[in-house]
Amino acid sequence: MRYTEALNFLYAKLPMFTRVGAPAYKSGLGNIEALCDALGNPENKFRSIHVAGTNGKGSTSHFIASILQEAGYKTGLFTSPHLKDFRERIRLNGAMIPTRFVSQFVATNKSILDEIEPSFFEMNVALAFSYFATVQVDVAVIETGLGGRLDSTNVITPDLSIITNISRDHADLLGHTLPLIAGEKAGIIKHKIPVVISEKQIEIQSVFDKKASEMESLIRFASDELEWQKIYWTSSNQPYLHLEGLHNTNKWSIQSPLSGTYQSKNLAGVLVAADALKKLGYSLTNQNIRKGIKNVIQNTNLKGRWEKLANTPLTYCDTGHNEAGISEVLRMISNIKFENLHIVWGMVGDKEVDAILEMLPVKAHYYFCKAKIPRGMDANRLQMLAASKSLRGKEYTSVKRALAAARKKAQPNDFIFIGGSTFVVAEV
Repeated sequence: MRYTEALNFLYAKLPMFTRVGAPAYKSGLGNIEALCDALGNPENKFRSIHVAGTNGKGSTSHFIASILQEAGYKTGLFTSPHLKDFRERIRLNGAMIPTRFVSQFVATNKSILDEIEPSFFEMNVALAFSYFATVQVDVAVIETGLGGRLDSTNVITPDLSIITNISRDHADLLGHTLPLIAGEKAGIIKHKIPVVISEKQIEIQSVFDKKASEMESLIRFASDELEWQKIYWTSSNQPYLHLEGLHNTNKWSIQSPLSGTYQSKNLAGVLVAADALKKLGYSLTNQNIRKGIKNVIQNTNLKGRWEKLANTPLTYCDTGHNEAGISEVLRMISNIKFENLHIVWGMVGDKEVDAILEMLPVKAHYYFCKAKIPRGMDANRLQMLAASKSLRGKEYTSVKRALAAARKKAQPNDFIFIGGSTFVVAEV
């Protein structure tokens, strides 16, 4: 079977959540458990670290994987969604899974896949687990797809669980309140497996405390241990994030290529997680941790997190797409000096569109577009909804044309931001 045939099989088997939304979501672990059983339970053949959360779980997963790579561990990394290439989801020391392995997996297990009829994501998870077991990784960092309790990745028994920020996203599937959403994310906490919570949020702290108590799991809130102080900038515009221990003399000044202010929250969780891994017997030095964070883009090929795309005019993109993510993006924009702001903007229809549009700055030129996925909101409808919030701009037939228009209109001292959806960022 050729790679393109295998890929077509994966995409066509069932609707993909990232493309069509809720109709593709399968609640429950029955399918993935049956699939893993049929494959010889590859999830039990490697050590793992499990990462859940609403915002920051992708960056956190990449940071942890990069640190492990710097320490010499043969490291697997499973994340979603991908931006350009399906194989971005499954990596070994930063390198994408070979096309040959994807082809062989589908060809060898086609009858099993036809019988069980797993979702696209369930097949991704099984493929990742099979690959990591086959290449005998030392450890794999596994990011949840959606939720936690019923997420397909939740068949693993990790060495450590990490939960990042919790905010309202996928409310139709996970619950309409933060405690309900947190309850789903807390589902990755396993019996006597330590858990690190990156950010203490008063409204949901008790949810995690209760679950950890039930599971007899040691719980650490990173924001109780490390506090972000400030960002220093190098002459080459690289940020140093300075964090200090609240209850000891531990201080970290860390150079990170990810310059979003929200990364300070993620990094607090990463640093406490690294300490937790040390206590579990992982051989990690402070140099491994610093280099892992500094080299995360080279080590893991991370894309789309407050990523600079051009200098003149200054152009950035970010995959933030819910209220908390957009809030952090707007905070970053507010720190930049420019004459005029240009925003290339597209969204998916199942997000809190009204609430997010109300957050956006009125004083900006907007270029509304629709990414090439069924879930994408029609650009004309988006423009009309935006106009009701006093956001002015034109609609464009594609992301490419919207960006071209922004670049044509923007002056050298202006600023262009591209976002609203992971899929808009993927196309640029």
